[in-house]
Amino acid sequence: MYVIENRDHRPQHNLALEEYLCRMAARERCEFFMLWQNEPSIIVGRFQNTLEEINADFVRERGIHVVRRNSGGGAVYHDLGNINYSFVMEDREGEFNFAFFTEPIIRALRSLGADAELSGRNDIAIGGKKVSGGAQYRRGGVLLHHGTLLFDSDLDVLSQALKVSQEKFRSKGVKSVRARVGNIRDSLPQAQTAADFIALLEARIEGLTPRELTPDDCAEVEMLMREKYSTWDWNYGESPEFTERKRARFPWGGVEAYLEVDKGVITGCELRGDYFGSGDYAPLLERVVGIPYTRANLEKALEGLPTHAMFAGSTSEDILTLLAPGA
Repeated sequence: MYVIENRDHRPQHNLALEEYLCRMAARERCEFFMLWQNEPSIIVGRFQNTLEEINADFVRERGIHVVRRNSGGGAVYHDLGNINYSFVMEDREGEFNFAFFTEPIIRALRSLGADAELSGRNDIAIGGKKVSGGAQYRRGGVLLHHGTLLFDSDLDVLSQALKVSQEKFRSKGVKSVRARVGNIRDSLPQAQTAADFIALLEARIEGLTPRELTPDDCAEVEMLMREKYSTWDWNYGESPEFTERKRARFPWGGVEAYLEVDKGVITGCELRGDYFGSGDYAPLLERVVGIPYTRANLEKALEGLPTHAMFAGSTSEDILTLLAPGA
């Protein structure tokens, strides 16, 4: 596995670099590991409605970047007190397996004296507080797993920059973003800088071979940054038109459906949320667009629909609960 040294702090660049490493991995059949940092940023999940996730006035006043990533899941706050890690590997399993990737990070944290453990499906916690969240993206036989590591982040800014729904707080059983998160530095027996922590963490990931990107590689990353990750269309996009807005939270994530209903018939449907999945909703849309908007018709249309690829961990009954009138 190659390790890439990346000292660029622009979030647009770093997400472009991740995507480029995925392309290289598919082309060359190789694997990558990278540790990196962003200047103050909100990184939005692939399927989220950006303006629903951020405190727009606070973000604008503070000059905080807002950038969308390729993976699903929820919005996260980054600053230079947060360290991000990325694994780019062959997609061997075809399922969203978080424990495989969090385990080496947990081992590394424990070796440094922090009592880290897996929390839920994709978080790492120390002393009951979340210090890391992970997300995954898969395409073309390649899997990207990346996560945050709150080392010495400004948790007050984090709590003000993100606009997380009270529904999500209830699902976690706590009252605020600030109450759920903590910094790794507070749990280490010896004080360390972020740079020291990065070096120690990298040294504890086994089997890494240094690799430098070529000038041509770097030019490709810069072009991808300009044409995708720096654009309004990618980071914000048009808000969907709708006549019915449905919202539900399941163990596998929160999801919103924006339905267009004309004369009692479903004419369009768009989906947003902090779930993981393929992003290909064609099998669902083929069944629901064009039918009368009643629970009975939706139940019949969704019967036997394999929803797991679209929304990892879901069932067709979950989607019925989401879409049905009055739900």
